[in-house]
Amino acid sequence: MQSFWKTGFIVAVLLSSVSGSALARSPYYNQRPETVLITPSGEVLQYVPERGSVMISRDRMGRTVLIDSFGNVVATEMPADVVYGRPNRARYPNDYYPPAPSGGGSDDDNFATGGIPDEGSVERGSLEQPYPQNASNDPSMGDMHGTVPRKPSYSTPSFSGSSKATPEITALQVFLDREGFSPGAIDGRMGQNVEKALQAWEQKTGETLDPKNTEAIMDRLQLDGGLPFKTYTVTAADAAGPYVAEIPTDYSQKAAMQSLGYTSTTEMLAEKFHMDEDYLKAINPGVDFTVPGSTVKVVNVGSGQSGKVARIVADKGRKQVFAYGQDGQLIAAYPASIGSSDTPSPSGTVTVQRVAFNPGYTYNPKINFQQAGNDKVLNIPPGPNGPVGTVWIALSKPTYGIHGTPDPSKIGRTQSHGCVRLTNWDATELAKMVQPGVTVEFVD
Repeated sequence: MQSFWKTGFIVAVLLSSVSGSALARSPYYNQRPETVLITPSGEVLQYVPERGSVMISRDRMGRTVLIDSFGNVVATEMPADVVYGRPNRARYPNDYYPPAPSGGGSDDDNFATGGIPDEGSVERGSLEQPYPQNASNDPSMGDMHGTVPRKPSYSTPSFSGSSKATPEITALQVFLDREGFSPGAIDGRMGQNVEKALQAWEQKTGETLDPKNTEAIMDRLQLDGGLPFKTYTVTAADAAGPYVAEIPTDYSQKAAMQSLGYTSTTEMLAEKFHMDEDYLKAINPGVDFTVPGSTVKVVNVGSGQSGKVARIVADKGRKQVFAYGQDGQLIAAYPASIGSSDTPSPSGTVTVQRVAFNPGYTYNPKINFQQAGNDKVLNIPPGPNGPVGTVWIALSKPTYGIHGTPDPSKIGRTQSHGCVRLTNWDATELAKMVQPGVTVEFVD
């Protein structure tokens, strides 16, 4: 630590040599993976500045210096091996991360959504939604030969009983999210969704990663997208919405609404950055998300997976969905809520019939489940807070599908009415990689 603060002192001296005339009028875009950002006080900057939020300059040593709009030095890019004494082995100080909030989340096992969207057609005709363009075939590296990951022979440390969110676990969740092994809503806590994602990643890659080894996790993040946190500036469009005041529970009241959109800026941003809404608020104490120009701290997720999915496996026991490419290699894995004892999911193999984005939902008590006292057919408008969220992937078995959810933090912790429920962002990612005819295998 003494050498670290010595380095910080050197950096501060170097910063004092920045010439005002050297200020560039180009924004700072991407941090090089072999560098770290050091503040004038000698600390590692705990986030990646949002694109365009700072300008760049050069000191007399040729290093990149970040300057904010007021002319203040934010940080300087320094080679990691200079700061830490060895290449690509980051020993981050305790104050690297934002405050670690506690609590939050939910384990309400009685919650369930599901059903069949059909935009007004009781007979469940075509949704008449444009089919997404498939991304190029670029499956993830590794070879699982189409098998479903199983629990490894060693025991992964379990933190499921802990209610405290930690930035170290957030870093692990961000890493898994970038790799295509979704941990669900990122909340800084080690739970079953994170453990399942880690197990699948380890079986695919043949590597092991200790959840408690933050140094190793940070090293991997530095080589693939940078730090786990970054800043985001709330835009006028973000603040404006439109938003709805609240989402009623009763389906008849939902049917009377024009849209089942987001209820707040925080809910929208949480889904945008794959986060638990309470966690987003906790790491931004005192921030007014409704004011355009407000700078907030968010997790630095990746660009998502791409490729052409040829086979999907819905593992009911693991509560996890696996997407495989044409070569049999695993592209992505997602935590899921799959059926219940009262309304089980199908068994065997079915196929994808069609895909609809932002679908409406038709509730029919004679075909669907019984919701409250509703005994009539109801046409419920679309929106991220609709019963099936932002996506509906219809399956060849009538009334069943893969879809999103209005409650992403409950995925994998609750049951569904027979369908496969994912977070909205995971369902959207999967929907963009599938087409009619893709097989979906339900395993116990």
